Amino acid sequence: MNVARAAAPAVVDVLREYADHPSAFLAVNAGTRHYRSDAAPGIVAHLPGRRHHIQFAAPFAPPAARGELLDDYLRHLGRGAVLTAVQLRREDLALYVRRGFAANQIGSSYGIDLGRFTLRGKPLAKIRQNVSRARREAVTVVEAGPGDLADRRALDDIDRAWLRAKGRHVKELSFLIGERGGPGRPLRRTFLARRHGSTVAYITYSPVWGSRPGWLYDLTRRSPQAPVGTVELINLTALTAFADEGARWLHLGLTPFAGLHRELEPPTASPLLTRALHQVARRGTALYPARSQEAFKLKWAPHVIEPEYVAFQDRVRTGAVWHLLRAISAV
Repeated sequence: MNVARAAAPAVVDVLREYADHPSAFLAVNAGTRHYRSDAAPGIVAHLPGRRHHIQFAAPFAPPAARGELLDDYLRHLGRGAVLTAVQLRREDLALYVRRGFAANQIGSSYGIDLGRFTLRGKPLAKIRQNVSRARREAVTVVEAGPGDLADRRALDDIDRAWLRAKGRHVKELSFLIGERGGPGRPLRRTFLARRHGSTVAYITYSPVWGSRPGWLYDLTRRSPQAPVGTVELINLTALTAFADEGARWLHLGLTPFAGLHRELEPPTASPLLTRALHQVARRGTALYPARSQEAFKLKWAPHVIEPEYVAFQDRVRTGAVWHLLRAISAV
């Protein structure tokens, strides 16, 4: 067995072969570890801890081997360890419920079918309006070339400005979003917005495999100087490029605490945690701007909106919830 940080090409090979999750490429993020079993193929992507361990998505393995790989990983953790699995899809739940996990919806993910996407009509009116506004403000969009040092320096400046503008009370869910560098950088694509010769915003996109292949919108940053509509113009430019290349889907990723519905909760859901997550969804702007993130994604009239879940080993423990929030930089 191997619990080390696996080389990115080896992880990518596993994801290409077995992943059917729009955010699977996050398993390549720096800091994520990968458990491999001698008994079953595939990997478990996770963040280890002293007692509380965080797993990202379900095991990336052949369907028939996922249960065996998960069981082997749980045995590896040993008695006294507590596992929390985050960003599970609905079809993953049975795997965890059969092993005594309590599962709750944590948010929703959104996907655009590029073969059906159109800017025409009322649903995309706000996108058209904002894109036109950015163009009137002389914003243009280009795709970054590999290894461009000048672009990297400009993006570093944007990152610093973004953090200053957000303030100390607003934090990103770092375990659940993409990253600009790290081991997966060679496979990511970055689109830049420029105005009067300066880069004012960017979005990175990661590859997606499985039943809805295409690209994942996984990280966006904008400087305070970016006009209204800049992010929409970047995403429209990238979306158009992907469609022209024959890509089938553009995934907008998970928005935690958004799209929560009690009818989507599994029977094992904790009522207390359900109430707490709904409170965060309504009033938790300081924890995470779920409403604004959800509103941005809904403006694109996504063709698929599906729930994602978090599962706690045995039961929902206060310590496990706290450790999860610490791991994703939400507290």
